[in-house]
Order: sequence, then structure tokens, then C-alpha cells
Amino acid sequence: MAVTTSAENPLPVGDVSRLIGGWIDRLGAVWVEGQITQISRRPGAGVVFLTLRDASHDISVGVTCYRQVFDAVADVVSEGARVVLLAKPEWYAPRGQLSLRATEIRPVGVGELLVRLERLRKSLTAEGLFAAERKRPLPFLPQLVGLVCGRASAAERDVLENARHRWPAVRFEVRNVPVQGVHAVPAVVAAVKELDGLPEVDVIIVTRGGGSVEDLLPFSDEQLVRTVAECRTPVVSAIGHEPDQPLLDLVADLRASTPTDAAKKVVPDVGEELERVRMLRDRARRAVGAFVEREERGLAHALRRPVMEDPYRMVEERAEQVSALVDRARRALGHHLDRGLSELTHTHARVVALSPAATLQRGYAVLQRDDGQVVRAPEEAPEGSVLRARVAEGEFSVRVADGSTHKVGS
Repeated sequence: MAVTTSAENPLPVGDVSRLIGGWIDRLGAVWVEGQITQISRRPGAGVVFLTLRDASHDISVGVTCYRQVFDAVADVVSEGARVVLLAKPEWYAPRGQLSLRATEIRPVGVGELLVRLERLRKSLTAEGLFAAERKRPLPFLPQLVGLVCGRASAAERDVLENARHRWPAVRFEVRNVPVQGVHAVPAVVAAVKELDGLPEVDVIIVTRGGGSVEDLLPFSDEQLVRTVAECRTPVVSAIGHEPDQPLLDLVADLRASTPTDAAKKVVPDVGEELERVRMLRDRARRAVGAFVEREERGLAHALRRPVMEDPYRMVEERAEQVSALVDRARRALGHHLDRGLSELTHTHARVVALSPAATLQRGYAVLQRDDGQVVRAPEEAPEGSVLRARVAEGEFSVRVADGSTHKVGS
């Protein structure tokens, strides 16, 4: 029930702890899942003390149970095992501490673990965390590789030795963390976040050796999967052996079957790259040589053409043709001029023959009135009119008298 307090009427800490205990007592027994991190069995004691941890939220709680309750599962339950237990929450008011009193303990078997993992896989798949379009390509030659692995583990040795054998200049930023047990998930998550925050790290490898389903369970934790999905740096998963496939393999940008395979996929082989460069150089040399040879053959073929062997030949042929055309034009023009001159001579002769001046040369005269009109009939020259007579050597005036004309002056 609600408690009324104020700044003037506060509750003592002990009362608050007692009230919390009362609320927890009303909760009743609940089924709880977690991982056992510590077991304390004192000889002769009728109570067994356990520590139950939720790795995903980094929370631990103490558990007590009667010896006969624990002895029922003592053969299959040990530190690190995942269990489901029926327990009554209890609050120890003097210390303000929460604990659980278990009345039944059930170990979580492999089959049940696999069912839960499959359910989690389907849920994360529906969110799109494993989609292929989210995966980023790895850099061709990473300058700094982040490595998350167990301390002094075979997986660390395999990655470092194989990577440096393939590319001696490669550098590593190693984070040694627990890779199994209750502390694995928060440690691996923290290491991945730290490496992802370093801008000089080009790719992150998360690796460990093989193990049982329970040993590899931290690498299927939802918190770790979501952390890797949020990374800006490409992540390579190299967990266990080929058959092992934790959920980290699905969310990572690249899955390697083993730690050695991760080194091969992340770092190029310097020998292979040098051989590839040599092959490309030889291919380029052959391509350039073939191109030069082809052009030389084309040039030789062009030089063998008559116009290239005797460049002036065409000019000389054209000069002869031009000379012939000039001679032909000259002859044609001379012919036209001669014919025109002949025609002009004949025309001139005809003009001279038909000219009035030629008629006057024969003794004829042309009579003209004052207005310049030529007299063609006697009635056009009445008696007494003065006419102009034009002859071959000049002209003079005449007067018409009695139907005849008399010279009046030159």
C-alpha cells in the first residue's frame, strides 16, 4: 500500500527496507533463468549457496536451497551451467539485499538451448539484422586490425601468425577477454565497442577456438549480436570450427570457418599479390608489344604503297595532266580566237560594203532637211527650201528651185 511521506516526515532507511521486504514477500514463487557462476557447499551444512547471473544485463543474485534440492541435479549442474529454478524472492532487510530461495532446479539442456537460439534467430532475422544488404565489404589491405580473443589462446596465435606470414606489415590492436562463462558477453561487447570507436581500426575479428554449445553460447547472446549490428567497422566472426555457427556468424559482415581462415580472408598474401602484379605486368607488356607490332605492320604496309615509295610520282602525273590540259586549252582558245577573227573580218567587210559612206564614195549624196530628216521624195523638198547635201568628202547646202536644186555654199 502507498506510504505518505514528506520532507518534514521522512521514513528511516530501515523502514524503507522493511517495506520493500513486505512488497517482495507478496510476489510469491517465480521461475527464474540464469547461469550459475558460483557454488558453495559447506560440509555438513543443510543449505547450498549459489550465485545466479544474467549475462545479458550483468546482474547477479544470491540463491539458497536445501541440500536435497541441489543434490537432485548435482551430477549435471556445475559452475557455468544454465539453469531454470523455481524460487521465492526474499529481502534481507538489515542489509537491503535481495536473494532467492529455490525449491526446484532444472538444468537447461542442449536441446532446449537450441530451441531458444532458434527462436532468437527468427526474431532477429525478422528485424533484418542478418540481411545481406547490411553487410559491408572488407578493405583490401587493412592497416590496423582489431582482434577480440582469449588471452594466450590458440585462436589468437593462429590469427597473428598467419596474418603476419601473409602480410608482414599488418598491425593488430588486440583485446584479450574471457570467451566463455558468465563474464564473456559483457567483456566481448565492451571490447568490440572500444575497437569500433578507434577510427584507425579498419576491420575487427572476433574469434575463439571450438567448444561445446554451452561454451559458444556467449557468441549467440542478443546483446552481442545487436552490438555487432551497430558497428561502423566491418566485423569478421571466426568462432569454433566449420560446423559451429553461433548467431554472431549471421550478423557479422564476413564469417570465417576457423581463426586461420579469418587471417586468410582479412589480410592478402604478399606472395600472391606480387605474383598477381607480375602476371598483370607481363600481360600489359604483351598487350603493348602486340599493339606496337600491329602498328609497325600497318606502317610497313602503308610505306609499301606506291604513293609512299615515290611521293612525287602522283605530283608528276598530275603535272603532266595539267600541262596537257593547258595545251589543250591554249589550242582551243587559239582556235576560237582565229575563228572569231575570221568572222569579225567578214562582218567588217559586210558592214563596210553596206555602209552609207561606201555609197557616198561611189558619187552618191544624201540630202537632209534642217531637222535632219533624209529627203526620199521630191515632194519632201519644196521649192526654195535649203537642204544639206552630204557627200564622201564632206557636206554643203543646196536650195531647191523650179523643181531642181542649186548649190548655195559649202
